[in-house]
Amino acid sequence: MTLEERYLHLEETIRAYNPAADFQQIRAAFDFAVSAHAGQLRKDGSPFVTHPLAVAQILAEELRLDSESIIAALLHDTIEDTGATHAEIAKLFSPTVADLVEGVTKLTRVHYSSKEQEQMENLRKMLMAMAKDIRVILIKIADRLHNMRTMEYQTPAKQKQKSYETMEIYAPIAHRLGMQKMKWELEDLSLKYLDPVGYKEITEELEAKAAEYDGFMDLTRRQIEERLRQSHIDGVVYGRLKHPYSIYRKMYAQNKGMEDVFDLIAFRVIVDTVADCYNVLGIIHDLYHPILGRFKDYIGTPKPNMYQSLHTTVVGQGGIPFEVQIRTREMHEVAEYGVAAHWKYKQNGQGAGDEKNYEWVRRLLENQEGADAEEFIHSLKVDLFADEVFVFTPAGDVINLPAGATPIDFAYTIHSEVGNHMVAAKVNGRIVQFDHKLNNGDVVEVETSPSAHGPSRDWTKIAKSSNARSKIRQWFKKERREENVVNGKSSFEYELKRAGVTLKELTAEENLPAVLDKVGFNNLDDMYAAIGYGGVTALKLVGRLREEISRILRQHQAAPVGEPAAEEPEKPGPERYVPGSHGIVVEGIDNCLVKLAKCCTPVPGDDVVGFITRGNGVSVHRSDCPNAAPERRSGEEDGRWIRVSWADKPGGQYQTTLEVVSRDRPDLMVDISTVISSTKTQFRGLSAQIIPDGSVLVTMDVIVSDAAQLGTVMRRLEQLSGVKRVTRPAK
Repeated sequence: MTLEERYLHLEETIRAYNPAADFQQIRAAFDFAVSAHAGQLRKDGSPFVTHPLAVAQILAEELRLDSESIIAALLHDTIEDTGATHAEIAKLFSPTVADLVEGVTKLTRVHYSSKEQEQMENLRKMLMAMAKDIRVILIKIADRLHNMRTMEYQTPAKQKQKSYETMEIYAPIAHRLGMQKMKWELEDLSLKYLDPVGYKEITEELEAKAAEYDGFMDLTRRQIEERLRQSHIDGVVYGRLKHPYSIYRKMYAQNKGMEDVFDLIAFRVIVDTVADCYNVLGIIHDLYHPILGRFKDYIGTPKPNMYQSLHTTVVGQGGIPFEVQIRTREMHEVAEYGVAAHWKYKQNGQGAGDEKNYEWVRRLLENQEGADAEEFIHSLKVDLFADEVFVFTPAGDVINLPAGATPIDFAYTIHSEVGNHMVAAKVNGRIVQFDHKLNNGDVVEVETSPSAHGPSRDWTKIAKSSNARSKIRQWFKKERREENVVNGKSSFEYELKRAGVTLKELTAEENLPAVLDKVGFNNLDDMYAAIGYGGVTALKLVGRLREEISRILRQHQAAPVGEPAAEEPEKPGPERYVPGSHGIVVEGIDNCLVKLAKCCTPVPGDDVVGFITRGNGVSVHRSDCPNAAPERRSGEEDGRWIRVSWADKPGGQYQTTLEVVSRDRPDLMVDISTVISSTKTQFRGLSAQIIPDGSVLVTMDVIVSDAAQLGTVMRRLEQLSGVKRVTRPAK
C-alpha cells in the first residue's frame, strides 16, 4: 500500500465516525509530516512518515478521536526529530495542536546524570501535559503501541529495554485510564521480547486449548443465549480465551499451571440496563455451579479507572471452570476504551473532555514534588499500577487504596489533618496497629486528637501510597525544620566521611557554588533540611558530588585515617575503617587500625582472618575469600597473616554485597526490593545485567547487623519465583 493509499484509508476511517472532521487541516498535517520527515527511514527501511500515519490510524480506528488528536498524531515526531518548532506548528495548525505535539516530545536536548533521571523527567513532563489535556497520553500510548507492533526490526537490547519500559509504565497507564484492549496488546507484545520462551509456550498451548475448547465455548454461549431469550432479556454473549500475559502473570507469580488458571475461558454478556446485569447474574448461577469467593461487584463499587462489571466464576460442563463478566453496553465501551470512550468531539474538531476525572494526575505530580528519580519512578508504579483494595468509612463511603495499604494511608487519603492528628485506628470495630494491612471490605475508623504530636518518621516506611508519604514529609518539612537541618547535616557528614572527605573540605568557599549547583539547592540548610525530612537521601547527594569528592581526594598529600583505599578514590567501596575495639579483636594488638576488606565484605558471624598491610593497619577478610586462600598465606607473606575475631557484641551496621541470579521476568526487581524492605535491611546500591545464559544477574550492596540477618535475607531471596541462586561474591 502506497503512502497516499494509507492516508486515504485514514480519511475513510475518520469519515465513518466523524464526517464533520477538518479534513483540510488533516491533509495539511500529513503533507507537512511528509515534507518534515523527508529522507528519514524506519529500521525496516520504510519512510519514517509511515509511523505517524500508523499512530493516527490507531487513534481513528480504535479510539475514534477528534480532528486535533489526529493532526497531532501525524505531527507528533516533528518537534523531536525534525527542524519544526512549537511556534511553527501553532501558526500553521493551532496552539492546542502544538501543545499536544510538545506534550509527547521527549526532552532530548537536555543532559541527565543517569538514565533513571532522564526517564523521570520525560515522564514528569508527559504527565504534566496529560493533566492539562488527556489526549497527550492517548497519542503517546498509540505511539508506543505501533512501536511495539514493529519491534522485530530493533536490536535485542533495544527490544528488551523498550518492552520493559512498556510493561512498567505504558501498559499500567493504559490500565489506569481504563483502556483494557490496548493494555492487553501492550502487555502481550512486551512479554514476547521479555520472555520469548514463556510467551511461545503459552501461545502454543492457547492455540491447542482454542481447538479443544471451541465446542465447549459454542455450547455454553448457546445455553446462555437461550436462557436470556426465555427471560426476555436482550443481550449479546461471546467467549474468549485469556490473553497470554494475564496467564503468564498468574502462572509465574503464583506458581500455577495452566489448568489452575480458573478464568482461562471468559464469557461476556452485554445487556441494556443495570437491572438486567443482576438478573443475568442470577441466570448464570442457576445454570452453572458458582465457585465461592470468586464473585466481584464492580458495578456497585467501580474501579478508579471507571471500570464497571459483575464478575463471577462458575463450573460448566465437564467440570471446566470459566469466568462470566456481565455489563451494560456503555460499561463495555468504558471497559474496552476507558477514557477514550468518554471523549467527545465537536463539529469543528475541538476536543472536549471531562478533565475533572483526571484530577488524580495533578495530585500524583504534587505527591512527587521534589522526589529524586528512583523515588519518583517507584511511587509512580505504586500509585498508578498497584493492585487496589477497597475499604469503607464508617459512613459507608468507598475509599480506594493500593494493595497492602495501612490505616496511615487511609487517614491521609481522607485529609492530611486527619493523618497528622491520628492517635488510633479501628478496623471492623477493633483497635489495630498502624502497620495493619487493610483488606477489601474493611470498615476503617480513625481516631484523632488536637493534642497529637504529629506523625512519626517511621510512618513513611509503613505507608504504602506516595500520597501519605508526601504529606508526612510535608509535615516534617514545615514543623521540624531545625531538627531536620541537624539530622540532615549529620547524615550528610557521615556519608562524606565514608567517601573519604570532610564536610569542611567539601563546603569550603571555593567549592560551595559548584556543590550547590550539583545538588540543586540554594543553600546548605535547605539541603540538610531536605535530607532530614526524607525528601532526598544523603547517599544520593554524595553520589551526585563524585567529581568534587574525587578532585579533593586527588589534592590530598596523604590519605588520612578513615579514607577508602587510595587505589580507587573515585568509587568509594564498602570497606570501612574501625578501631580494633569496635567489632574486631586482633590477637595480641590493642587499639589497632582495622579495615574490612572490600573484596569480600565480611560481617559479624563470618569466619575471618587478618592481614597486616603496609601503613593501613589490619585488613580483615572472610576465610573463604580468594585473597585469603591458604596457599596465599605461605611464603614471604606468611608472617603478615594474623588471627582476628569478632567481639562478643560487635554492634554497628555493616555493608556487604549479594549477587542474585534469576530467570528474567516482570516485577523481579520489585520483588527483590520487597524482600529487602520486609527484612528491615537497607540498600546501598543495586544494579542488574543480562548474563550469557539469558538470566539476570542482580548485584546489590546492603547494610546488615550480622551474618544471621544476612542469612535471612538470602533465604528469602532464594524463595522468590525464578531465582536460581543467591551468593556473596568474593573477588
